[in-house]
Amino acid sequence: MKVRVFVTPKKGVLDPQGVVIETGLRQLGFAGADQVRVGKVIDLVVHTDDRDDASARVHAMCKTFLTNPVIEDYTFTLDEAP
Repeated sequence: MKVRVFVTPKKGVLDPQGVVIETGLRQLGFAGADQVRVGKVIDLVVHTDDRDDASARVHAMCKTFLTNPVIEDYTFTLDEAP
């Protein structure tokens, strides 16, 4: 099962990259873009046909290795196509 994990800083956690991008956008004349948050995307394949099993595995991966649960949130999508 193909998985895409989206990792973002938790609300209230300083996001220096987001601040730099937001400032740069304003300086380049792109007004109205604010609250910029920068995250990461992790693509992987979990070898199972069971969506519940895949979901449980991905939650475990995110909580123990792929994210820092103190400062990051995550969501993910599952796609049955490999």
